[in-house]
Parts: sequence; structure tokens; C-alpha cells
Amino acid sequence: MEQKHVNILIVGAGLSGIGAAYHIEKESPQKTYRILESRDQLGGTWDLFRYPGIRSDSDMTTMGFRFKPWKGEKLVAEGGAILEYLNEIADENSIKEKIQYHSHVHSVSWSSDESRWTVTYKNKRNGINEIITCDFLYFCAGYYDYDKAYVPNFKGMENFKGQIVHPQKWPDDLDYEGKRVVVIGSGATAVTLIPSMAEKTEHITMLQRSPTYYVVRPNINPLGNFIRRITNNTIAYYVMRWQNINMQSFFFKRARRYPKRVKDFLIGLVKDHLPEDYDIEKHFTPPYNPWDQRLCLVPDGDLFNSIKEGNASVVTDHIDEFTQKGIKLKSGDELEADIIVTATGFNILLFGNIDITVDNKSIDPSKSMTYKGMMVSNVPNLIMTFGYTNASWTLRADLTAEYACRLFNYMDKNGYKYCQPTPNGKIEIDGEWLDFNSGYVLRVLDKLPLQGARDPWRNTQNYKKDVLQLRYGRITDKELKFIS
Repeated sequence: MEQKHVNILIVGAGLSGIGAAYHIEKESPQKTYRILESRDQLGGTWDLFRYPGIRSDSDMTTMGFRFKPWKGEKLVAEGGAILEYLNEIADENSIKEKIQYHSHVHSVSWSSDESRWTVTYKNKRNGINEIITCDFLYFCAGYYDYDKAYVPNFKGMENFKGQIVHPQKWPDDLDYEGKRVVVIGSGATAVTLIPSMAEKTEHITMLQRSPTYYVVRPNINPLGNFIRRITNNTIAYYVMRWQNINMQSFFFKRARRYPKRVKDFLIGLVKDHLPEDYDIEKHFTPPYNPWDQRLCLVPDGDLFNSIKEGNASVVTDHIDEFTQKGIKLKSGDELEADIIVTATGFNILLFGNIDITVDNKSIDPSKSMTYKGMMVSNVPNLIMTFGYTNASWTLRADLTAEYACRLFNYMDKNGYKYCQPTPNGKIEIDGEWLDFNSGYVLRVLDKLPLQGARDPWRNTQNYKKDVLQLRYGRITDKELKFIS
């Protein structure tokens, strides 16, 4: 096995990995780095998902990077456009030559004596395990299992005579024209699929156990387009970006403080887009408060337009079992289908299911706390990217990369070999690391890191606070130890 060494090893060439590479190129050019990517293309999520209508679930003024203004007029972008955007960044900044594809990392081991990580990965082209060492490990592997989607074990699935498809494994040749389609789920994937497929199918049905909250917004920002006409794209981008950041923050805080008011507002948006006699109470009134789960963005109300036009419908019920012809519901009704799409979510997988050891001791992230939401207690020279649940993922990914480069430069300037987040005294554990009750979170609560009762051991999910702390705050504090 050929052994190689770089200063920084990035795991994952998706949105976070490309962003991290950009910042290293610009802010820490003295550092050598490489990106190990398990797949055969960059892009992560935006290369993996190929289902109809795949699009961002956040506006692109905040999901786009701060350093690369999004120039499209649409606030919600299609997956292909996002992939082009990432490729542009990689091409413009000589990042592609640093990406090593078909390289699946399965274990990492830190040695304090050597002050370095040893990373073992499988070369998927030949099946051979290879090794690379690095001074700093930078996880940008996303937050869910790319190989195995979440599909409940529905009774009788083997009896269905049609096709069963999960959006994460969408077949390129799936023909749904003139077919009856049932989409199980009511989250971001379902509300993207339904209006995208509705015009071709005979009929498409969204089958949900319980309703979801939706935000209806125009897909074009009149203010931003006006500013574009009188100035340049960059100024327009930053105006729209901060407009949306402030709006997201304000709306989230209002939802937590006045959940009833925000609930009435969101349901009112849906009422405005559906006929007066539509059963909003049954199909679009969730039993939980806004932002207990992530809100779904419906640009231009396209989902509701499909319902009004009669191409799509919503059924709120529980599944009893799959039958030869479709799905039998607890109510006794049966939904006949030619194709069933299980838009039932994903499996959270922090650190890409990679075994982590420090000085021959195995690290269990669920028994650890995170420092500033990006480092792991008592684990040296490791950064992980985990974005916001209440705002665009990229906002946090960008700040993480900025902080990481500030840290690299500080350590170089002062001759430190490694740093290690270590609690200064006893810290009480305070609540869940993700304050969210979505199914994909609840299924893995026992596997997520812990959250401390004080900074910097909280996972704040607060962009403005993080800007002050990560972009402008001091690198040194009593909780981060530096070793020469």
C-alpha cells in the first residue's frame, strides 16, 4: 500500500467539501490538502439525487456561498444548476485536481506521539485498502447514509405488483407517464416530486400519516431583481442574502415564542392557495408546533396548483398493508397504484460511519460533546461540518471553513502541532444536540453527540451568534488546548 501525507485531509467532495477546499486555497495557501470522495463525481447530495424536480429546500441567496454570489434569478434552484455552480467553484479555484474519487474512508486513527492521523480507505476501483496520513482531518461527509435510505417495513410490500421506488435510488428509465402514482410522505422530497410529476401521470397522490407545515414564497425576488437592474449582481446578492438571513432568523424566533400565531399564519398561506371547501384541518394542520420539524418550501405554490388543477390529491391516513394493486389504509380504503414512491426519509449518519480511534482508544461520538458545533471533545485536530436545521446548511458550512482556516493559521504562527477541545471543569449536559422532533432525528437520538449547558459546548443553530464567534471571535479560550 502506497502511503501519502497531506496537511489537511477533507472527507467528502459535496457542498461542504468544495467550500472547505476553497477557503483553504484562499486563506491557508501554505497548507497541502486532498479530498477523498467515495463516489465518482463531486457534488454529494446534488449528484446523488436524480428524482424529478430535485431542487434546493432553501433559497439560493443563503444556500449559495458567501464568496460566490448566486446569479440565477430563481430563489429555489434545480439540482442540475446547483451541480453546475459547484463545478464552477472547483474549476475556478483548481480544486478538482485535489479530489481523489472512488475512495471510501472506513477508519481513522490519531497518534499523539506522531501528531497525525492515519486514514484507511478502500480504493473502490480495485477493492484494495490504502493509507494516507494527515495533520488535520476535516469531515465534510454530510449527515445521512448515501447507501441505505430509510424505508419502513410496510406489511405486504412483496405483494405489490407495480414498482416501488425510493427517491434516493431513482431509476433513470422510470416511466410514469399515464400511470397512477402514490407518494408516501409529505416532506421536502414529496412536495418537490408531486408538482414535477403531476402533468405526466394519470394521477398522483400524496399519502401522509400527518400534515407538514409549508412556506409559500415566490420563486423570484422583485427587490433583488430591481437592485440587479440599477447596480451589479454582487450587491444584489448581498442585499437579498441578508434580507433572507434576517427573515429566517426572525421567523424562527417568532415560531418558538409565538407558536400559535405562526401556526395560524402558515395555515393561512395554504388556505389562500386552495379552494374554500378544501379540508385544511385534516390535510394541512400539523399536530406539532412550527419548527419542531423543518418547514417545507413551496415555491410559487406549485404543489397547491397541482391539487387545484386536479392532477394531484392528498390522503391523510395510516398504511395497513400493501396489496397487489396498491395500498390498503387503516380506514379500509385502498389506493390503487402502478408506482409507489417511498419518500419516507433518510438515515442520519454522522462521520460517515467511520471508525475513529485516538491513541488506540475507540471514540463514541454519542458519548462526546461538540466544541462550537464543529470539533469533538478530547479528539485532536478534527473538524466536522454540520449545517443548520433552521436555515441553509451552507451558512454554517461556510463559517466552519472560515474558522478552520483561522485555526490552521494560528497554529502555524505559534508552532503548535495539534489542538484538542477539552472541557475546563465539569459541564452539565443540556438537552438534545438537535432540538428537532423529525423522524430522522428521533430515530438516532442515542447516536448523536451531547450538548453542554454552556458555550462553547452548545450547538447553537444561531447564525448571527456564530458569525461573531467563528468569523470574528478569539481562537484561544480555556476549553481548547494547544500542544507544541
